[in-house]
Amino acid sequence: MFNYKNLKKVLFLFQPETAHHIAELGLRVLPKCRIAANYMTNRNFVNDARLTQEIFNVKFINPVGLAAGFDKNCTMVNAMTSLGFGYTEIGTITPRPQDGNPKPRMFRYPNKNSVQNAMGFNNEGAHTVLKNLQKVYPNVLPIGVNIGKNKTTPEEYALSDYKTLIKKFEKNSDYIAINISSPNTPNLRDLQNEEFITALFEMAKELTNKPILLKIAPDMQPQAAINLCKTAVNAGAAGIIATNTTIDYDLLPNCQDFGGLSGEVLQDKAYEMFKAIAQELFGKTLLISVGGISTAQEAYKRIKAGASLLQIYTGMIFEGPSTVKNINEGILKLMQEDGYSHISEAIGADLK
Repeated sequence: MFNYKNLKKVLFLFQPETAHHIAELGLRVLPKCRIAANYMTNRNFVNDARLTQEIFNVKFINPVGLAAGFDKNCTMVNAMTSLGFGYTEIGTITPRPQDGNPKPRMFRYPNKNSVQNAMGFNNEGAHTVLKNLQKVYPNVLPIGVNIGKNKTTPEEYALSDYKTLIKKFEKNSDYIAINISSPNTPNLRDLQNEEFITALFEMAKELTNKPILLKIAPDMQPQAAINLCKTAVNAGAAGIIATNTTIDYDLLPNCQDFGGLSGEVLQDKAYEMFKAIAQELFGKTLLISVGGISTAQEAYKRIKAGASLLQIYTGMIFEGPSTVKNINEGILKLMQEDGYSHISEAIGADLK
């Protein structure tokens, strides 16, 4: 329908956050334009039995999901099949509405296919997002809900914020992801400690049977990250999402000195952290890999390292609406070359 290279030239004339709002508007309108939506779904959505998995008693038609941060307020869910996604994760959502950090707070680095963001959990708050979610859930695609504490909530009351959010969203989600790893809320990463994680997941177990996952940062020492993930799983976590954005600014010379880096510059760091965690926890919990994935080769590498599911965001900004289709078709081709008849045979192949 269009050439994304040309569209990208136009979008990149705008500030990144403005371009995001333009994209959001388009994706909110798209499902109402049946012809266009069906065309894009037929073009981009890969529905192949070899990629289908049953996870959390829910059918994931393909393993590539949209990472949290793109659809903060649950306004674009019905457009996700048109982009080819097998599932989506909304948020991060806080109990009360939050404006986020001062602008400008998002920066592109096209020569590195990377983005830096310091958004700060800007969202319309749990009440409004839940109303949006109830309009689209249940959905043909699984929907995860990513939750975080408000910036103004003191650390000693953080557990209360997560309790409020779990109770609010557990009936209208397929899983909930706990975000204590964003670098853009002051002191949030301080909650990445075993005492808080144990208390959090023990509380969550009493509140719901819904799968609760932990999303971790890539900037911890690997052994500390492994220990934290083990603690979470032992306390009841249903899975680990690795990783969030990085504050390792040495990865990108001349970048800002605040916010988190995502995209190509995060690729190796995210893979190494995921690999370390998978070597300890593969087969014991669900593992989702995110960070710097934009090609089938990288996606397949994560799958063989132990990822049952994947998430992307930044790669789509630079590669366009066909990104997910290209990844899924590429995974099928690589599976065939390795002699695998189903994705389950490839998952963790490097660890077997």
